[in-house]
Amino acid sequence: MTAIFNPTGPAPLAPPPRRAPEPAATPAPVVPVGPVGPVLELPGTPAAALVPVTRDGRAVGAFVLAGGRVRYRSVPDPDQVLAAAAGAVAVALLATAVAVVGRRRPPAIGAVTMGPGGWVSLRGTRAPALRPATPRPWWARVLRARRLVAER
Repeated sequence: MTAIFNPTGPAPLAPPPRRAPEPAATPAPVVPVGPVGPVLELPGTPAAALVPVTRDGRAVGAFVLAGGRVRYRSVPDPDQVLAAAAGAVAVALLATAVAVVGRRRPPAIGAVTMGPGGWVSLRGTRAPALRPATPRPWWARVLRARRLVAER
């Protein structure tokens, strides 16, 4: 576009007068568009604001604007918390089952068979291990009880 300035031509028209801006009655509410919600002003002496973030209609976090810093705070997903708790319970039950099976003692003697004439045969088995000496119970000490031992 080319402009030709002719000082001898007619006088330029005065610009139209400007209107005073109309005062807004109330601000229109901010409608969230997309995953970021409206800015929420938080009460308090240090000015703070909160911007929620959603995904598929669920809150996933929020941006917190306070003290000249912006921080993102995530919201724990209840489905993930429930899945993690179920996994922890399953691992604890499995570990308990392994510990119980591992602590089971083998029988003190081997196979017991019935011999001729109705007597019990323990042939080919080891003698059971002796039990370790256990301390006397408190009631035996109080009563000054003695062990019953057959004398030979």
